Amino acid sequence: MSAKKSNPISVVTGGAGFLGSHLTDRLLAEGHSVIAIDNLITGNLANIGHLVGNADYRFIKHNVSNFIMLPEEKIDYIFHFASPASPIDYLELPIPTLKVGALGTHNALGLAKAKKAAFLLASTSECYGDPLVHPQKEDYWGNVNPIGPRGVYDEAKRFAEAMTMAYHRYHKIDTKIVRIFNTYGPRMRLRDGRVVPAFIGQALSETPLTIFGDGSQTRSFCYVSDLIDGIFQLAMSDFHEPVNIGNPREMTIKQFAEEILRITGAKSKIEYKPLPVDDPKVRQPDITRAKNVLGWEPKVQFDEGIRKTIDYFREHLKDS
Repeated sequence: MSAKKSNPISVVTGGAGFLGSHLTDRLLAEGHSVIAIDNLITGNLANIGHLVGNADYRFIKHNVSNFIMLPEEKIDYIFHFASPASPIDYLELPIPTLKVGALGTHNALGLAKAKKAAFLLASTSECYGDPLVHPQKEDYWGNVNPIGPRGVYDEAKRFAEAMTMAYHRYHKIDTKIVRIFNTYGPRMRLRDGRVVPAFIGQALSETPLTIFGDGSQTRSFCYVSDLIDGIFQLAMSDFHEPVNIGNPREMTIKQFAEEILRITGAKSKIEYKPLPVDDPKVRQPDITRAKNVLGWEPKVQFDEGIRKTIDYFREHLKDS
């Protein structure tokens, strides 16, 4: 890695993941040198294959729940994105999920303190749990079941936010917190259990689309380039409270399934199965703070973003 003296140096934990890899691309495009760290428990080297040979990029295979040792004298930004991030992952990896939210965040913040770097935490709309307030604003404290199957992710991220604010207040670290709402786009894992890859994969293989519950629960889908744009703007800001980044365009899961069938032209039926424990009934960001503080709002229309995502999965289904 031959970072120029003037290049900002950014560390991205979870750098081989869906969001981490897209963030890396944006940072490199903005003139940063990037050190990506990932233990590949859910990340994928295919997401960063295009960066092989880039002099401003380095990949380190490491579990950030263990101490992070980086010899670089100067690091300017740390983006903490390492975490399993789908319901299937929480069920299969409950303890690693808790550890990366607690120990991983502590280690990444410790690195920020040692290097005097700015720190951005990738938090989540899951901090709001199954919300009793709609849409969700950043000052809502949430309705979370700490001992349910989703609690390992929800509470790990809530703890990570508390740790981040403690480092900001006590150690005067320049910290940012982004609460990420449902995001979709190329490089999602086909079988990660989330609704976008699940429905697209089922439609492209002409198998039934599986809806859990009656399909009336809502989600709001943000295209990945919009999300990364908001995250980059937040990282460059001097705002320290949590900020929702997501697309407030809300639709029911049933409507989403019908859209996937319409766009793919699939003849798949829809099957209904029981709703999982603690599955949120509504999810819609209030993005007033992002608009006011960052001047950010999503630009990519759903039809455009979902077609790009379908094209990606159509191409990768051939290889699987």
